[in-house]
Amino acid sequence: MSRPALFLLALCLSLSATAAERLQKFADLDVHYSAFNSGFLQPEIASAAGIVRGKSQGVLNIAVLKAGKAQPATVKAQVRNTLGQIRTLSFREVREGEAIYYLSQFPFDQETLHFKIDVQSGGGPLNSFEFDQQFFPDE
Repeated sequence: MSRPALFLLALCLSLSATAAERLQKFADLDVHYSAFNSGFLQPEIASAAGIVRGKSQGVLNIAVLKAGKAQPATVKAQVRNTLGQIRTLSFREVREGEAIYYLSQFPFDQETLHFKIDVQSGGGPLNSFEFDQQFFPDE
């Protein structure tokens, strides 16, 4: 992976404080997740990571850790909008050195979205969690 992709990871982690980075614990797994507007990313960084920037395009970033070390995982998710429409998200695994994270994009209007995430790592149990987040299109 290129230097811009490494910067993307750092950016996603730094965005975490401002873009609702959260942590869900399951036995020995920590699942870090953040959802944010793709417009937060600089064009060259988004392009290097294969992310389409748009005023109504969101990014969901998920990382799975065990004892502080990145773990490969199967990640599935659905997002439901305020009209009850459900979209299944497709994730792309990104590896950067020791880091592993999963990225997906989704469209949104000015609304609160409901996410349902399923994570399974190393043949372990299926772990599920849900969260809501409000999104606003870029001006």
